[in-house]
Amino acid sequence: MSNKLNEVLQKQKKQIEEPIVRNGEDIIQLVGFVVGEEEYAIPILNIQEIIKPIEFTRVPSVPEYVLGVFNLRGNVIPLIDLRKRFSLNASKQSATTRYIVMKDNENIAGFVIDRLTEAIRINRNRIDPPPETLVKDKGMIYGIGKRDQNILTILKVEALLKRDF
Repeated sequence: MSNKLNEVLQKQKKQIEEPIVRNGEDIIQLVGFVVGEEEYAIPILNIQEIIKPIEFTRVPSVPEYVLGVFNLRGNVIPLIDLRKRFSLNASKQSATTRYIVMKDNENIAGFVIDRLTEAIRINRNRIDPPPETLVKDKGMIYGIGKRDQNILTILKVEALLKRDF
């Protein structure tokens, strides 16, 4: 790996671990998306890319929420249906369906979402920890973001990428 690429990766990792602080504000940058009827968000720096659905290959003996694997520029990546992962009814893919390819260190996977919403900048003091009843549920929730019109569930990428298959 080139030194320049290594520098960029180290800078991104530092930005994930140390939030942006401007004018005394502690801002987190997220990408919002919808699964079912709910809006979720993940840190923007954990996203490798967002693509339109492509062909995937089914894999035997994996949990129901693992649809299979797909080839992304020579890399074989698992594809996970977030509707099934969140115990929601499956639905047909539509024109707004996307795959979000997320990464955390060496872990990488693609996730099927219903649609993207927006890039979100939220002050860290507007994010509450998840309610205690939700913490026990595999620890997928980083926090609950309070916005002007609604609330936003912020997910932990490392928990989404944790493999139990």
